[in-house]
Amino acid sequence: MDVDDLEGYFDRWSRAHGGYDVRSSRPTMAWLRLAHRFGAPLARRGVSPTAVTVVGGVVAVAVGAVAALGGRWPLLAAALVVVVAVLDGVDGAVAQLTDSSTAWGRVVDQLVDRIGDLSMIVGLWALGAPGPLCAAAAVLTLLGEGVRAGAAAEGVGGVGLVSFPERPARLVIGGVGLFAAGVVPAVAATTVTVAAGIWTVLTVVATVQLVVNVRRHLRGRPRNLGD
Repeated sequence: MDVDDLEGYFDRWSRAHGGYDVRSSRPTMAWLRLAHRFGAPLARRGVSPTAVTVVGGVVAVAVGAVAALGGRWPLLAAALVVVVAVLDGVDGAVAQLTDSSTAWGRVVDQLVDRIGDLSMIVGLWALGAPGPLCAAAAVLTLLGEGVRAGAAAEGVGGVGLVSFPERPARLVIGGVGLFAAGVVPAVAATTVTVAAGIWTVLTVVATVQLVVNVRRHLRGRPRNLGD
């Protein structure tokens, strides 16, 4: 496809996401426009989507390391969260625009997403959020995404894999928590504790919603006797 064809990109993205009508959601359209703006030049230059994903992984690791420095450094960590979020959309845009999406690329993308989630949680913990709370956030995040991945492997797609608080919500929570900690370092521990608490609660909601949705979609399917 023509990498500069924004409407064609919208259509292809919709088909790849269960027919979701992107034009019905202004925030989604705005996000896809941003991803296309950065992704189109990379697609023209032959940059692979996996390369973009790997760069995003490096930036994601830096989030936790920078936040752990304390003081005003969490402001930079929050900015890096924004970069991670943008790259997360750009790699998908490059894959769609160049028709180069692969199974391995999707695996790497999921791996980098989990690294990003854990790196943000490490940053919250390093700034004073209670260890047990952060551990709960990490375990529940991995559990929920594990359910999502397992359901996808069983052929569940579309609405069956949708939960209200997903990774964009985690990026917002982590980014805002780090930003607030950098703005007022004196209350950083309180700020990141609130962020970790919200993260944990929303992840519980997401996991329960996923389990219910997946169970509903899989109910009635023939049992695999090899299990």
